[in-house]
Amino acid sequence: MNRSTLALSTLALSSFVVGTCELVVVGLLDRVAGDMSVSISTAGQLVTAYALGLAVGGPILAALTSRVNRRVLLLVTLVAFAVANVVTASAVGYGMLLAVRVMTGAVQGLFIGVASVVAAGLVPPRQRGQAMSMVFGGIAVSTVLGVPLGTVLGRALGWRAVFVAVAVLAGVALVCALVFVPAVDAERPPPFAAQARAAFAPRVLAVLAAGLLLLGGQFTVFTFMSPYLQRVAGLPGGAVSAFLLVYGIASAVGTFGGGRLADRSAATTLVVANALLIAALGLVYVVGSVPALLALALAAWGCVGFGLVPSLQLRVIGLAGSGGDLAATLGASAVNLGIAAGGFVGGRVVAGPGVHAVALAGTIVVAAAMPITWATRRRHPVESPAAAAPDGPAERSDSQALAAACHALCLVEAGKAASTMSTAPAGEPR
Repeated sequence: MNRSTLALSTLALSSFVVGTCELVVVGLLDRVAGDMSVSISTAGQLVTAYALGLAVGGPILAALTSRVNRRVLLLVTLVAFAVANVVTASAVGYGMLLAVRVMTGAVQGLFIGVASVVAAGLVPPRQRGQAMSMVFGGIAVSTVLGVPLGTVLGRALGWRAVFVAVAVLAGVALVCALVFVPAVDAERPPPFAAQARAAFAPRVLAVLAAGLLLLGGQFTVFTFMSPYLQRVAGLPGGAVSAFLLVYGIASAVGTFGGGRLADRSAATTLVVANALLIAALGLVYVVGSVPALLALALAAWGCVGFGLVPSLQLRVIGLAGSGGDLAATLGASAVNLGIAAGGFVGGRVVAGPGVHAVALAGTIVVAAAMPITWATRRRHPVESPAAAAPDGPAERSDSQALAAACHALCLVEAGKAASTMSTAPAGEPR
């Protein structure tokens, strides 16, 4: 293995660790609630707190550390992450645990941005999308392996043992980073004010808004997919899992194909995916009571729904130009805010018209993104020579694509856990 491969593998391991920490608590909410003497609904706030910490705290930390060497900052984030998990494992009260989860989420947000930039610096420009997919692939794999294994460990040895294990893995990732991740060539970053102007330019904010709507619309439906399948399609519990598997396989195919299409044009991919997503979610609503047709609609949705994320991230970084480092954290923020907002909107719909209407609501939200994706399709960064090409490669391997599909399925569970805070939860009781 050459040096860059070892370095990228280290970044994948690191993202695997942070991804495991993010969602493993979903399978342990009952244990945490019992230990902290709170309700399951209150314990579910740990999921939301982490997501908000990532969405808001990540960009703030990126702004405060914009002048720090990227390799040094990567090492610091891994140290901070290990320490945060030790503190999580030793939390003496729910308030302390909630605060630590917010801070840990912020560190993860910074890590995603830094790791994306470091990964892009390890390879030639034409391979930057593939390099960044290693970062996101590690997070995706964590939901396939890390979260289930962590749940088993937590139920055998207690939930605190899981976070001790995550801290140990973070230490292993830190050692690997010290050994294998070299300093990457990078131009001296401009002053923060200049970075902020570029990262928060209208063209970037417009794409971020589109991303928030695209993910928010999907999670308006996705958060309540299990009760939708049971109550609208009339499926038993076992069949629900099979239908979600159909969605997962389709997402694997779509993610792989989406990366290929992003090689050619990330902007065009976003527009086409937006249009197809409107049609797919609309079909879920129209044929919801016909299981055979609903399976086809879920497959169509899966093919386009998460395959657009690599193109979204590349567009954000590319359009930000000299503010790409800061903008790298904003894509994750938009995605997480979209997930949180989608769960909230879906909860209100379930409490009002009912679970049958979530697919229609999701379709409307996704349709609201279409004018934005269309209007921004020809936007380019002002300082184009210094910017990462927005339509650069974003190819993923088959295994990474399958992991991303499983990541989507795990996020359904995260959304359902968070939705237990609603006055009218529609998910399965935990």
